[in-house]
Amino acid sequence: MNTLGLTSARRSLWMWFAPVGIMAITIGVLYAMGRPFLYTGGTVQFWHGAINTAEDSQHIADWYSFSHVIHGFLLYWLLWMCACTTRWLKPAWNRFTIAVLLESAWEVLENTSLIINRYRDATIALGYNGDSILNSTCDILFMSLGFLLAMRMPVWVTICIAVAFEITTALFIRDNLTLNVLMLVFPIDAIQQWQMG
Repeated sequence: MNTLGLTSARRSLWMWFAPVGIMAITIGVLYAMGRPFLYTGGTVQFWHGAINTAEDSQHIADWYSFSHVIHGFLLYWLLWMCACTTRWLKPAWNRFTIAVLLESAWEVLENTSLIINRYRDATIALGYNGDSILNSTCDILFMSLGFLLAMRMPVWVTICIAVAFEITTALFIRDNLTLNVLMLVFPIDAIQQWQMG
C-alpha cells in the first residue's frame, strides 16, 4: 500500500489515467479546431508512403511517423536530464505523462494556420493541410513508443535507431526530423531545391 492508499493494480490504472486523459482532451481540442477525424477522401490506410499529396498526415502511419518516434527518444533524454534536478520528475511515469502533454501540445500547435502556412512556405510540404485527428493521435502514440523504447534500451541503440530513421527518410523522401526543424526555423533555399528534386 502506498501513501495514497492505492493497491498496485489501482495505482497502475491511475498511472494510465493522466496520459489517456491528455490524449482525450487533445482529440477534443482538435475536433473543436475543425480537424476531421479520418481522411475524408476515401479509405483510411495503415501506411501512406506518398508525400506532397492531399493525403499527407491523414492516415495511421507515414514517413513522418519515424520522426515522432525520435520525438519520444529526445523527450525521454531531455526529461531524464531534468529529473536530475527536479524530484517530481524522478518517477519515469511522471516524465512519460509530461512527454505526452508536450507532444499533444505540438499536435495542436501543428494544426493551427500559423504552422500549416509555415510548412507550406518554408518546407516541401506544399500541399499540407494539417493532420486528421486519427493521424495526430497516432503521432502521439508513436512518440510514446519512442519514449518507452528509450526507457528500456541502451543509449547507443537508441542513437543508432534515430540515425537510421533520419538517413532512411532522407533517402526516400528527402526529408527527416532534422531537415524539418531546420527548414521551419531557418529555411535554406539550396535544401528546399534539393528536397523538391
